Amino acid sequence: MEAIEFHDVRTILGGQLILDGISFTVRRGEFLCLLGPSGSGKSTTLRIIGGLLRSTSGTVRVLGAPPEEGWRRLAFVFQSPRLVPWRTALENVVLGMELRHDNGNPAEMAARARHYLAMVGLTADAGKYPGQLSGGERQRVALARALAVEPEVILMDEPFSALDINTRERLRDEVIRIWRSTGKTILFVTHDLDEALYLADRVIIISDKPTRVLRTIELGLARPRNLFGDPEIARIRTEMRELFRGMKGMGEVLGEEGGEPR
Repeated sequence: MEAIEFHDVRTILGGQLILDGISFTVRRGEFLCLLGPSGSGKSTTLRIIGGLLRSTSGTVRVLGAPPEEGWRRLAFVFQSPRLVPWRTALENVVLGMELRHDNGNPAEMAARARHYLAMVGLTADAGKYPGQLSGGERQRVALARALAVEPEVILMDEPFSALDINTRERLRDEVIRIWRSTGKTILFVTHDLDEALYLADRVIIISDKPTRVLRTIELGLARPRNLFGDPEIARIRTEMRELFRGMKGMGEVLGEEGGEPR
């Protein structure tokens, strides 16, 4: 059984066609990236999978169930960490479990929160408030909170895009390490071509709205990946850039502004 099935999904919002018959699957245990420009419907796709939004037509399954049933088996990590400022890092991780499990045991939830904070390297920072943490540390808390509800699928919506390049690179390695150690299924949304090349087992490339699947690329590449020294990655990057070039809204995917290289 696939972890996620998205079949011929059309979505109309405010009279505008957003998703135009999108179909793809996510395999159990896979790290899949959904790559496309901002405004292309990537976040809409995640919200449909998570049961936060209904599609106009088509079929969506999460671990064999419709999203309104399957949502309890997945967790979100958003671009913004969305931490409660008056709760410590530990208490923010516990909050995720409290919202998911109304009658959870407080001591067990605290122990689980400590376990996942240790997994993301924040044992020493469990008692700090969000205002005392860096942007990367706050995003680590958000990841620990998602892991603590023990989902089978994690949906990640451009979680590193607001961070500086060095922090992004460190957190990418952390996510790969955690994915390997936990065996979770990850669907990761990005508009960064190199981020997709670094992280994914497979990349689903989508167009601007009305959104269609342009291509699926299998990345049978060993990790860690050398983005700028591996000739196979260079070949795939060139193929992907040619696919995007000239399409509306693709400048940021290509690392360009106004059609010129940065």
